[in-house]
Amino acid sequence: MEKKESPREGKEELAPKIPGLSVKAFGVIKFILGICLLPFVYSSSAAFFNEFTVIDKPLQNAFWAGIVTLLIVYLFIWEPVIIYAKGQRLLEIVFIFFKPLVRVAPYLLPIYTVVLFILYGLAGLFSQAADLLKPFIFLIGFSIGLHLVFSAKSLRSKQGDFLKGNYIFGFSFVYMVNLIILSFGLSLLFNKFSFVNFSNNSFQIAKSIFSAVFKQLFGS
Repeated sequence: MEKKESPREGKEELAPKIPGLSVKAFGVIKFILGICLLPFVYSSSAAFFNEFTVIDKPLQNAFWAGIVTLLIVYLFIWEPVIIYAKGQRLLEIVFIFFKPLVRVAPYLLPIYTVVLFILYGLAGLFSQAADLLKPFIFLIGFSIGLHLVFSAKSLRSKQGDFLKGNYIFGFSFVYMVNLIILSFGLSLLFNKFSFVNFSNNSFQIAKSIFSAVFKQLFGS
């Protein structure tokens, strides 16, 4: 005689499937949002590079030298993951009383870059800060590279990332926030570097990209 399935057993079979479907649906949504963020990634990068050219060439070279040094150290010598982890731990302590930010702040905020901007401001109170600018700019490049590389690695290594939606959306957002923080900090160091121009140019470039895509899809 065929055994009847009880309502409870049916629910137990369906229960695991529903969360799985919701995770996949959420992954698709994050994937779509991540794709929508890519024009902003491009526009913020283009606006930053355009504004960065107003800085003196030796200081530009010091910044890029910091990023290149980080990549060489990371790829060929040693992965400074312990330095990144200590920075994350520091942010967790700072935001311990504001729990919604405890999980996202370590990814969003380049703590060492922020600390370097603050230290340079404090150094200006006691000495000729201009003499220290070049090494500080080098360290800022190194620290922003450190944060982006290990944030990307942490997001990429997360399990169950359907369609890589979490990585595409998460890292795009982290990258843009880091560029905003970096641009704001540089605007405080250099009179020629305009955070307002950076913001306006980012918006205008992204607007033109979306406008062009819209016209291609739906006509003029």
